Amino acid sequence: MSRTSESAHVWPAATAAEGHLSSLWSGLVRRPWRLLAFLCLTQIACWTVMPALVNVGPPGDVVEGFMWGREWVLLTYKHPQLPCWLLEISHLLTGSFRWPQYMLSQLLVSTTFVLVYLLARDIMGPTRALAAVLLMPAIYFFGWPTPQFNHDYAQMPFWAGISWLLWRAARDGRPGWWLALGLVSGIGLYAKFSTALLLAFGGLWILYDVRARSRLATPWPWLGLAIFLGTAAPLAIELFRLDFLPLTYAEHRNAWVVANRARLYYIGVQLAGLSAVPVVLALSGLLRRQTSPAQEPLSTHPAPERRAVVYLAWMGLGPALLIMVASLFTGTGESWGATMYNLVGALAIALLGQRLGPAELRRLTVLALLCVVGISSAYAATRWTSCNILGRLQPVCWPARSISQAADAVWHETVSAPLRIVGGDDVAARLAGLEAPDQPSIFTTLDRRLAPWITVQRLHDQGMLLVWPKGWKLSAQQQAWTAGLPVKTVFFDWSLKAPPLPINFAVIPPGRTSFPGDPAGPPDPE
Repeated sequence: MSRTSESAHVWPAATAAEGHLSSLWSGLVRRPWRLLAFLCLTQIACWTVMPALVNVGPPGDVVEGFMWGREWVLLTYKHPQLPCWLLEISHLLTGSFRWPQYMLSQLLVSTTFVLVYLLARDIMGPTRALAAVLLMPAIYFFGWPTPQFNHDYAQMPFWAGISWLLWRAARDGRPGWWLALGLVSGIGLYAKFSTALLLAFGGLWILYDVRARSRLATPWPWLGLAIFLGTAAPLAIELFRLDFLPLTYAEHRNAWVVANRARLYYIGVQLAGLSAVPVVLALSGLLRRQTSPAQEPLSTHPAPERRAVVYLAWMGLGPALLIMVASLFTGTGESWGATMYNLVGALAIALLGQRLGPAELRRLTVLALLCVVGISSAYAATRWTSCNILGRLQPVCWPARSISQAADAVWHETVSAPLRIVGGDDVAARLAGLEAPDQPSIFTTLDRRLAPWITVQRLHDQGMLLVWPKGWKLSAQQQAWTAGLPVKTVFFDWSLKAPPLPINFAVIPPGRTSFPGDPAGPPDPE
């Protein structure tokens, strides 16, 4: 066959392929929810698979959540326990501690994407709403930290959901929206108490906005408030019963941050986490000045009204800016603002959406997918290298399953009864109990105030496995408690380069009549 003949066959094939891709893209643009679904599936797949491939042990907050989740308590000395219940449910459904927590985290992140899309669609139409969500993977808090599922990520969809429901309730005034708002707001407190901050901003907006304020003349906002109070009441009762320990913990945590972090540290972390957003806006062309507005494909939705832009700015940036200012005077954990940037993309598109055309939307799509795939791949490479090549012992490097198996074996060498309680150094003890077949409880910091599920009677009847790594020192009282008991040291491989990790085990059998006292206060937060 001649070269001319070959070209005659190649060019039509290339043209057909290009036409097929163009047709596929046009179909996605005409139905933005399909592109949204594809983004969510990519987020879930990449951020579930990549951490599960390289992380030998779960992140620290995840291990703690698993251990607390099996106790099914309403509240611990740190936070409400909805995230821990979700972790326990994920384990009960799958039987695994290796990957469900990563999928759970991404399901909630993707739910946040969908809820932001719904709010933005109400304000500026489906095409611009899709663009708003496509900006979200560029925000640090929707990527790199998400494998560590904790209270910050559990409350993320509640913040987005509350913002959407409040806008709908104020706009339409229908009973269902106000009742749903009350219920979701109440449940949101079970994810983390800081949801109350968004509720405060929402309440102030109702008083400020004329249309929203007019709804207060109807019974539905008040009935929604009653549902909220009824939903939150058990949490308030439990908070009182625990002598407000979560508030004490927060105060102690803030004091630690003030002592160990620079004054501008929190603001610096937040700005760094948002730094890729203007880069993506620039690369997509949305920051480029145009002589005339871009023509959106299949969209004639008008620009958002000023009232809507004010709402997005107030709910999307108000809480975050307030915490930034407060961080100058009090300590604030660097990840506590993670859930406060849900509406950054929506606000950006509300201000720049008149420049959004087919080319800009296509670039936003490519950049969003590159962020998801690229950052998740970088996460996996960095974590594997850090553990195996650099020999840096991070929580995800700890061989969780091997430690649990060793703990179970050490216990049953001495005691025929099930292993019901583990304690000692919290990091090692939680891992010892995580995958142990008997599903033991964690005796948090060996303080019964912080682990109310551990009673003197349980300690007497069930005994405890004391676990600590080399270098962790028992207190004088704990040394007396374990006097005469054999200590077994087991070495665990965790890195290709670093030496094995030694962990000590001491079996305190059932029937002991003396137990360690409680420490004076909450443990160090770090």
